[in-house]
Amino acid sequence: METFKILQNYFQQLPIELKFVWVLSFILTVFAIIFTFYLKILRNSLRKKEALTIKYQKEYEDLLLSFLFEEIENNELSNKQNQFIKTIENEINNNFKRKIIVETLLKLKNEVSGEIETAIQDIYLKSNLKEHAYKQLKSKKWDKVANGIKEFTKFKVKEAYPEIKKLIKYPKKEVRKEVELYLVSLFHFEGLEFLNDLKISLSEWDQIELLEELQKLDNQEIPDITVWLNSKNESVVSFSLKLAKIYNKYETVETLLKLLNHKNQKIRLQVIDVLTHLQVFDAKDILKNSFKKRSQEEKIAIFKMFENICEPSDEDFIVENTTNSNFEIQYLAIKMLKEINEKAFNYLLKNQNKFYNKELLKFVQNN
Repeated sequence: METFKILQNYFQQLPIELKFVWVLSFILTVFAIIFTFYLKILRNSLRKKEALTIKYQKEYEDLLLSFLFEEIENNELSNKQNQFIKTIENEINNNFKRKIIVETLLKLKNEVSGEIETAIQDIYLKSNLKEHAYKQLKSKKWDKVANGIKEFTKFKVKEAYPEIKKLIKYPKKEVRKEVELYLVSLFHFEGLEFLNDLKISLSEWDQIELLEELQKLDNQEIPDITVWLNSKNESVVSFSLKLAKIYNKYETVETLLKLLNHKNQKIRLQVIDVLTHLQVFDAKDILKNSFKKRSQEEKIAIFKMFENICEPSDEDFIVENTTNSNFEIQYLAIKMLKEINEKAFNYLLKNQNKFYNKELLKFVQNN
C-alpha cells in the first residue's frame, strides 16, 4: 500500500508531459495484452475449425464413396442415393456442415466421370442442398447471392435459369459476373442473349472469362452476332469483335466495314485488326481513301494490314508513304515496296541522296 502511495506521489509531482507519456504507455500496454490474448483465442478457434473441417470431410467422403461404389456394384443407384440423402438431410441445416458436404460432392465430381459423376449430380439435385442455394439467391448479402449462383454453375442446375437471369442487372459487379458465367457455362452461345439489351459495361476481364468458357466447348453452333456488333453498348461491340476474330465470322464483313467509321477509336482499331485477320481485301480502298483523316494509331494498324494483304495495285499508296513522318509507317512502306516492285525500290536506292533516311533504306535492302 505504501509503495502505491509513493508511486502516486511521484506521479503527481511529474510534469504534465511525462504524465501524458506514462498514461499513454499504460493504455498501449493494456491494448497489447488484450490483442495478444485475442490472437491466441482466434488461432485456437481456427485450429479447432480446421480440425473439424478435416474430420467432417473425411467422414462425408468415406460415406459418399462407400455408397457410390456399392451402388455401381449392386446396380441399385436410386436406392443408395436416397440412403445417402437421408443420412445428410439433418446435416444440411448447419451452414458449416452444409458447406463441407457441397465441397465434398464437388471434389469427387471433379475427380470422377461416367456413372459416379451422374450419381453425385443426382444426389445434389434430389436433396435439399439446392434449396439452400435458392435461398442464397434471395439474400440481401451480395456475397451469398454470388455463392448461390456459383454453386448452381458447378452443379449444372439449368432449372435455376429463370431466377438467375433476373440478377443480370444486379448492382454488384461480382454477382453479375457469376450470372454471366452461369449463362455461358450451361447454355453456351444461347446464354449470351443477355448481351442483346445489356446497359452495363462488360469489363475486359469479364470478356476474357466468357471467351475462355466458350472455348472449352466443342462442336458449337455459333449464332449470328450482327446484333451485338451494332449494339450501342461499346463493350458488347468489343466483345463481339473478339468473337468474330476467334470464330472467323466472315459473314459479318459487311457490318465490320461499316464499323470502320465507329465513333470510338478503340473499336475502329479492333475492327482493323479483325479485318486483317480475316484478310478482307474490300477494306483496303475504304482505308486508303480515309487514311489522312485517321489517327496515328489507326494509320499504323492500316499499314500492318497492308503488310499481310499487299498487292501491286497498292503501289501508289505505298510509295506516297515511303516519306511518312512516322518511322514505323515509313519502314513498312519501304519494306512492302521492295516486295511488290523491286525496280521501284532500286530506284529509291539509286536516288538515296534525295531520301533523308538512308540508313532505313540500307536496312531494308539487307533484310
